[in-house]
Amino acid sequence: MTKIVGKGRKTRICPLWPQTAQVIKEFVTKNELNLHSAAPVFCNHRGERLTRFGIRYVFGKYCRPAAVNCPSLGVKRLHPHSARHSCAIYLLKSGVGLADISKWLGHASSDTTNRYATIDLDMKRQALAKAAAPHSPLGRPTQWHKNTSVLEWLESL
Repeated sequence: MTKIVGKGRKTRICPLWPQTAQVIKEFVTKNELNLHSAAPVFCNHRGERLTRFGIRYVFGKYCRPAAVNCPSLGVKRLHPHSARHSCAIYLLKSGVGLADISKWLGHASSDTTNRYATIDLDMKRQALAKAAAPHSPLGRPTQWHKNTSVLEWLESL
């Protein structure tokens, strides 16, 4: 568990994935930090608490070299909210319900979560695969189902 002070100076206690906890433990050990003190773990170059602007700077700093291996990162404008959005999408893809994700992110209403917890193309494909076969109520294939060009186009998506 970790305490995070976020937007609007809201304090949240958040669980960490075991891999994240391990990386933070290694960081704390390497930098000889005292987790029982009130001092921030992540600081800027002046030793002050890292702000959202500092986080955006760090994202940009490491995103540029990563774009060499993943070109789509070259056009992304990452910011602190990107991490929250990515976490929400990861949880959604893992089968966690929107109400639980809303609580995890500290939203007052699940409507807030609904605004940006959109599903991606893979999730749309999975939803289509779960849907019933495309037959008319009479049990015969529908007109569009006979058209292979439509099916080929859909498969190419």
